[in-house]
Amino acid sequence: MAWEIERKFLVHGDAWRSQTAGVHCRQGYLSLDPERSVRVRVAGGRGTLTIKGLGLKEARPEYEYEIPLPEAEALLDGLCITPLIVKTRYRVPYQGLVWEVDVFAGENDGLVLAEVELEKIGQEILLPPWVGAEVTGDPRYFNAALVTHPFSHWKEA
Repeated sequence: MAWEIERKFLVHGDAWRSQTAGVHCRQGYLSLDPERSVRVRVAGGRGTLTIKGLGLKEARPEYEYEIPLPEAEALLDGLCITPLIVKTRYRVPYQGLVWEVDVFAGENDGLVLAEVELEKIGQEILLPPWVGAEVTGDPRYFNAALVTHPFSHWKEA
């Protein structure tokens, strides 16, 4: 079984921006079942289909497959739950790891998250100076949750 082990953090400041160019991403969900999600993503000229299951705080089963770009676009435009997630992803190296910083747009404009994939649960990491509070276990920050409860609506609650 393939497992995704990652930790997620809020980002403050722009110190990370000068280190990398971003890639525009559009992603949507075909299923938002609490025990599994099925995601379609277009980024960097390629399409992917990802299935994620329910897991532990920082680890969960994940399967990802490349799909033809025209099919990924058709799924996003015709079958995915809206609103779609729109973001620019930056890959920022720090202390031997690659951090992915997502700057959200659209319904989630204003949200900036950093996540780092790890080799094992409990792996020690050094946090970059631009990383803020950890939100790994907070389901509001899952991309799948941002479809039904976009960041732009949080301030209204």
